[in-house]
Amino acid sequence: MSDLRTLPVPDGLDGMRVDAGLSKLLGLSRTTVATLADSGDVLVDGRAVGKSDRLVAGAWLEVTLPAPAQPVTVQAIPVEGLVVLYEDDDVVVVDKPVGVAVHPSPGWTGPTVVGGLAAAGIRISTSGAAERQGVVHRLDAGTTGVMVVAKSEHAYTVLKRAFKERTVDKVYHALVQGHPDPTRGTIDAPIDRHPKHDYKWAVVASGRPSVTHYEMIEAFRAASLLEVHLETGRTHQIRVHFSALRHPCVGDLTYGADPVLAKRLNLTRQWLQAKTLSFHHPADGEWVTFESQYPDDLRDALETLRAEG
Repeated sequence: MSDLRTLPVPDGLDGMRVDAGLSKLLGLSRTTVATLADSGDVLVDGRAVGKSDRLVAGAWLEVTLPAPAQPVTVQAIPVEGLVVLYEDDDVVVVDKPVGVAVHPSPGWTGPTVVGGLAAAGIRISTSGAAERQGVVHRLDAGTTGVMVVAKSEHAYTVLKRAFKERTVDKVYHALVQGHPDPTRGTIDAPIDRHPKHDYKWAVVASGRPSVTHYEMIEAFRAASLLEVHLETGRTHQIRVHFSALRHPCVGDLTYGADPVLAKRLNLTRQWLQAKTLSFHHPADGEWVTFESQYPDDLRDALETLRAEG
């Protein structure tokens, strides 16, 4: 059954394209809004509009949304390489391998962290959407490293608040192309969906505030190993920020990395590791830190660069 939304155009969307404005207003992708407009399902003051038409503040919108898809369910499937670093009654901390999503989503048919935990008999919090119960933060499928999942309902509430209020310390190691100048600095640039490619994100003036701090650990001829601290946690934040500086993560072909260098280092994904995660334990407030080790592909890439001198 379709869903009809009727609402006025807010002042903040005045003059914006239909696809961009409704994407922000309704939380839909621009591609989805464009499809709706092409189908005649977007009306402004009773008139069908195209995706590139401009919105006018105060005009009445009528948007017919398609029936929601069936909810994605968690399948208890063992995940090779998923290592439990720590577990108690409130939390489970894991070292996530490459090629594993955190939770199921439409279109993803590969393994997931929550599915792997279920297969291992580890019960997690039932808070949150059905497919992401217990999930308080995420890593890309192509990013490896440490992450925490809530087991108790109390832990879920406390950790979700901690991530929202930025009281969690997330440290990544990133191998980026070239040599950032300065070697220690802060990237403060807003991020939103890419204006042309819906599967990507980009630095966009109207995006959400995004802040990344970095410091060089080791320099090679073609790349630099950085320690990165996230002040915010936007989707693809590290990948987008360093791509915007023309220093993309090595192997990250989605964001402009050199495919020749990636092939030479035998990398089939971005060189990005969630190295340490620190937070106040939900049970007693104690500050705890957990660390992951580089997987073989990332370690081998570094050894190749070191051997080159």
